[in-house]
Amino acid sequence: MIPKRPYLLGWSAPICNERSMEIDTPRTRLRGWQETDRDAFAAMNADPEVMLDMGGPISRAASDAKLDRYVAAFNRYGFCRWAIESRDGHFLGYAGIMPAPEDHPLGPHFDIGWRLIRTAWGQGYATEAAGAALDDAFARVGLTEVVAYTASDNLRSQAVMDRLHLQRNPSRDFTANYDGFGAWRGLVWVGRPDFVVLKRRRLL
Repeated sequence: MIPKRPYLLGWSAPICNERSMEIDTPRTRLRGWQETDRDAFAAMNADPEVMLDMGGPISRAASDAKLDRYVAAFNRYGFCRWAIESRDGHFLGYAGIMPAPEDHPLGPHFDIGWRLIRTAWGQGYATEAAGAALDDAFARVGLTEVVAYTASDNLRSQAVMDRLHLQRNPSRDFTANYDGFGAWRGLVWVGRPDFVVLKRRRLL
């Protein structure tokens, strides 16, 4: 359930223009999706290295359907997996929050995810953009918990989760059947405003 009133944190949330839904970070901009993003999004989803953890590339039709789900989520909830671009307008990937499918083993929840084009790896963009999306989910939207999950061998994603100050919660690990994977084991991290804010303040 999404609170109707924002959760007021009393700390500096990312700059967010609600009319155009842009979230600025020092090096990136998170924004809503546009029709002109479809080609770049499909190219990223067709890259075997980028999509290795998802079982390999997906088709253009599947890519378009995924983008449409992100747009639908924004229209319904006011947030989604945002498109990420550099400050000069170059497409970098996506990061943001989505509602889980109704049949997910964890039950109703919101999860954070990210994916970047290969040339954007290793530069801290995932942490920067996902952190801004997480801040927005707590400060503007009012979510009280966000979940993240990945496979045991996806050390890159696990490193980002640690840098986001998400907490590992083995009691919520799950197994789900996904196309191309069979039985997939998900390791779970959890973020809540009180813990994430406290950690950030200690680092200031």
